[in-house]
Amino acid sequence: MLAVHFGAGNIGRGFIGSLLAQSGFEVVFVDINDELVRILNEKKEYRVLIADKSGTEQVIRNVSAVNSQKECDKVIHYLTKADLVTTAVGPNILPAISTILAEGLRQRLSANPKPLNIIACENMIGGSTFLKEKVFEKISEEETSLFERNYGFLNCAVDRIVPNQKHRDPLTVVVEPFFEWIVEQKNVVGDMPQVKGIQFVHDLMPYVERKLLTVNTGHAISAYLGYDKQLKTIKEAMDDEEIRSDVQKALSESGAVLVKKYGWNENEHKAYIEKIIQRFTNPSISDEIVRVARSPIRKLGAHDRLINPAKQYYSLFGEVPVGLTKGIAALLLFDYQEDPEAIELQETIKKAGIEGALLQYSQLETDHPLVSVIHQQVEWLRDRE
Repeated sequence: MLAVHFGAGNIGRGFIGSLLAQSGFEVVFVDINDELVRILNEKKEYRVLIADKSGTEQVIRNVSAVNSQKECDKVIHYLTKADLVTTAVGPNILPAISTILAEGLRQRLSANPKPLNIIACENMIGGSTFLKEKVFEKISEEETSLFERNYGFLNCAVDRIVPNQKHRDPLTVVVEPFFEWIVEQKNVVGDMPQVKGIQFVHDLMPYVERKLLTVNTGHAISAYLGYDKQLKTIKEAMDDEEIRSDVQKALSESGAVLVKKYGWNENEHKAYIEKIIQRFTNPSISDEIVRVARSPIRKLGAHDRLINPAKQYYSLFGEVPVGLTKGIAALLLFDYQEDPEAIELQETIKKAGIEGALLQYSQLETDHPLVSVIHQQVEWLRDRE
């Protein structure tokens, strides 16, 4: 079996590519990094280190790579032969790979009658649907029905912490033990992809929102509160009793939203929250606060990890969520000078105030009850300094 995977970075190698290889696939990585491509072709294997007390080391074999900019014909050839296509390139790069993917799928129509499933394993909602839209922009009306019949674009939710890292061997990657790869099965064509670690579900959205409102929410709040206290790593932040308590409070609020909205079992969700907090305190992973906190404007979005659960909580329960609003307030104080979004956010606050920034980036009207509480929390954090 052959899997073509776009993206040979740490997540591509340490998470998706690793599971594909362990499931018996020959894995061909597609990337633009000459050095990574060269070394993968030279070694044909790499190491994945599990960041826990066991120190487990996995050797991932039967891998190779092609450069999508310099070896287009090879990429297209592999796409015509593939049994599965996956990506881990980042949401912004999906449009860039859609051209070569469209051409490979076009040539596959005459070269290989076997249906093919494509899974975009990105940190976004509806990644595969988005990739499909970009691919279908590159094909003719006559080809559309053929593509619909032969190619399934499967949305998924992925979760695994892969921190920034450097090793003597550039292929080696350290990952946390925990992972989730949940795939919505409704668009599968042909046989169900047989990959160890995939959980197939009928409706993906509850799992997408559970991850967003637990993992992403908790990670972000620990980072912004940690930055406010001038700490360096997420573990340092979570070792601070006040921050840990604040994160637990925020996740109990977002958890109440999920339990109410989707009927999750309350005790099971509490156990899930505790598992997530344990991940943040893993002593084998040192994740920098400024990395997790980067792009604060995106994370302040109306549908993102902080404003989204706070608004839903108020709508469902008629109360302002104290933990979530404190996290939002800490985000508004994030002024890291090497992050362009942080600089822009602080400039906006200077010109338009807290209310103006929330209106501009979060679509929160100034009379929304969340706004005054967030402003009070910002002032409290400022005064504490």
